[in-house]
Amino acid sequence: MLVIEMAGHIPEETVEEVRKTSDIVDVIGEHVQLKKQGRNYFGLCPFHGESTPSFSVSPEKQIFHCFGCGKGGNVFTFLMDKEGWTFIQAVEELAEKNSISLPEEKRSASVNEDDGSQRVLEAHQWLAKLYHHLLVNTTEGKDALDYLTERGFTRETIDTFQMGYAPDKPGVVATFLEKKGFHPQEMVKAGLLTATEGGDYLDRFRGRIIFPLRNHLGKTVAFAGRTLGEGQPKYLNSPETSIFHKGKLLYNFDLARGFIRKQSTIVLFEGYADVISAYQSDIKNSIATMGTSVTPAQAELMNRYAEKVIICYDGDQPGIEASVKTAKELQKAGIHVYIARVPNQQDPDDFIKAEGPDRFRREVLETSEPFVGYLMRYYRNQFNLQSEGDRFDYIEMILREVAKLERAVEREYYLQELSKEFSISLESLNEEMEKWRPKQKSPGVKQSPQSTVKKNDPTSSAGNKPRPAFHNAERKLLAYMIRDSYIAEIVKENISASFNIEDHQIIATHLYAYYEENDSVNVSEFLETFEEDRFKHLVTDIASLSLSPEVPEKEIEDYLYQVKMEHWKKENTNHLKKEMKEVEKQDPIRAAEIAMQLLKENREWKTRN
Repeated sequence: MLVIEMAGHIPEETVEEVRKTSDIVDVIGEHVQLKKQGRNYFGLCPFHGESTPSFSVSPEKQIFHCFGCGKGGNVFTFLMDKEGWTFIQAVEELAEKNSISLPEEKRSASVNEDDGSQRVLEAHQWLAKLYHHLLVNTTEGKDALDYLTERGFTRETIDTFQMGYAPDKPGVVATFLEKKGFHPQEMVKAGLLTATEGGDYLDRFRGRIIFPLRNHLGKTVAFAGRTLGEGQPKYLNSPETSIFHKGKLLYNFDLARGFIRKQSTIVLFEGYADVISAYQSDIKNSIATMGTSVTPAQAELMNRYAEKVIICYDGDQPGIEASVKTAKELQKAGIHVYIARVPNQQDPDDFIKAEGPDRFRREVLETSEPFVGYLMRYYRNQFNLQSEGDRFDYIEMILREVAKLERAVEREYYLQELSKEFSISLESLNEEMEKWRPKQKSPGVKQSPQSTVKKNDPTSSAGNKPRPAFHNAERKLLAYMIRDSYIAEIVKENISASFNIEDHQIIATHLYAYYEENDSVNVSEFLETFEEDRFKHLVTDIASLSLSPEVPEKEIEDYLYQVKMEHWKKENTNHLKKEMKEVEKQDPIRAAEIAMQLLKENREWKTRN
């Protein structure tokens, strides 16, 4: 099979294991917000601009297909197209994600090219284990462990989040890392050590409780340290490195991701302790940003997984201001934003500890309010509504926010609230609000190159013209052949690989070879028998065609007839053209007769198709 050639030095059986353990819905769900419709999932295509979901993912066939731009393939193809990876890089990424070991000598050159980042990642994994061991198994970590226990964290939670302790002793971590083969200067660049003027190397986080920061695959890429005493700064984070980009990471996303997708809701906190307390209290869809500011990259990531985000920051004034700022950023990403209020200026962790998880859910999360409603109340405190000028400023500010809402019913609700409060007509408010509404593209707006279907796209008909009947017949035959080996055998006996479209001939040839080794077609696996992306897209498109549940013999016969007739017509036309060329000079009358016959047959064929 071609998989062996494509995978190069990754064994075929390993590639197959990676493919089988990588659910395509989960993998694509990390990049696209998917919703189940019938047997498949649909979302907005990540490969071209669209406002109506035409991107389909089949959990049964383990393939994706966009009905808009024609892109399609399996889990490897998706990552190659989306991330710009090679086939080997896609296999390695999924292997790591699913904890499938690849033999060292069989790893790709891509890893060696980025060997520095790989070593930094390995150093972080070793250090996370050391810090955790020092916390839970040594006398040096006892005070830190007692502190965490007094804060209400169970041993199970401490283990789940791999919390640790960095001893307040010079040289411990540097020595440990050096024994593991990591040079101190290398670890300074990795943000794990600091160098003194005297040439010594110290642990950056010494004397602190450690919170490992994991990437979305669950690998530790940085640390956050908190002092036990009054030392400053109270919190210390890793600097940005080749593996840690603060603005792209969400704390606890690796553990929360499945719960977020299931509930389509995120509870967003400010701090690590808030997230850990909530997670321990069975609020598993809890995450935090690396600081109060939400970046566009983080907002986009949240939008892929959830329709709704509940912001649950501290109840004090800075927390309220941060909530408003975060909500505006999330709204830009198209997320429905709610804000939860923690009473008495408490932070969520303190409230959970004092009042318990049930009251936190009931009195904080379940009473969260939509952002615009929260904003109306928030801005009332910022303006003197007895002043005419402030009233107009307040109304304009609210109208700007209402204009961003997608649902018309929501917009009308808040306009009515303003109308009642300030005795202004709905018509006037609506007219003013429309000034701030996002401008919709008119029908005449030229599409971007990304959103147009290429003329030579094998999955589309050129210029959107209907395909000839024989073309559709060949596509349907191939679709039935993919679904049923019996149909493939019938087609093979009747026309072998004599399809009229060259690409269809190639697909049929691959199918016949595939059936020699397999009883049925696994579409995702079958795609790997092709090297060129265009064939992967075409096969995915054909495999996505709607077919009758039962094998319709009459339909198959009709398709075969159309294919044979087109084949005969081409052969006959070629024969007549050859004869006409031969008699053109010797017998002009016969040549003219042949030309007339060709024109007649061409007209008749066009009428039938």
